[in-house]
Amino acid sequence: MLSTVPTSFFSDPMLDNDPFSAFGSGFTPWEYCSDLFSTTQSTGPARSGSRSEEAKQNQINSNSVSDEPNQQVSVIDERKRRRMISNRESARRSRVRKQKHLENLRSQVNRLRFENRELNNRLRFVVYHCHSVRTDNDRLQSEYSMLQQKLSDIRQILLFKQLQQFSSARPCNNVTVMSE
Repeated sequence: MLSTVPTSFFSDPMLDNDPFSAFGSGFTPWEYCSDLFSTTQSTGPARSGSRSEEAKQNQINSNSVSDEPNQQVSVIDERKRRRMISNRESARRSRVRKQKHLENLRSQVNRLRFENRELNNRLRFVVYHCHSVRTDNDRLQSEYSMLQQKLSDIRQILLFKQLQQFSSARPCNNVTVMSE
C-alpha cells in the first residue's frame, strides 16, 4: 500500500518531521486503531505483498484465534436465545394469569351485581311491608284512642246511671244541706 504513494509526497519539508517517530517499530496509530475496530487481527506492520496473501494469512490467523471467541459467542448467543425463550414463556404465563384474573373479576362483578339486585328487591319488599305495618299501626293507634274515649264515656254514663239509681232509691226528704 505504501508503494502506491508518490515519492514526491515524502519530500515535502512539512512532512520531514514525523509526528509518529515515537512508534519506532514502524507501527502507525492507524494500524493500531484498525486492529481495535476490525474483526481480524493484524500480525504486524503492513506488508508490501499482495492483498490476497494478506487476506489468506489473516483468515488463517483469525480461524485459529477466533475458534475460542466463536465458541464464546455461540455460548452467549445460546444463553440469549434461552433467556429470550424463557422471557417469552414468562410473558405468556403472565398473560394467562392476567386473563384468568380478569375472568375472575368479571365473574365476581356479575355475581355481585346479581347479589345487589337480590338485596335491592329484598329491601323494596321490606320497605313495602314496613310502610304497610306503619299504616296499620297508625290505624290501630287511632282506633285504640277512639275505643279508649268510648270506654271512658261509657264508664261516665254508667257512673251517672248508678248515681241516679242510688239517688232515686233514697228518699228526698232526708236531705240535709251542708254549709261550709
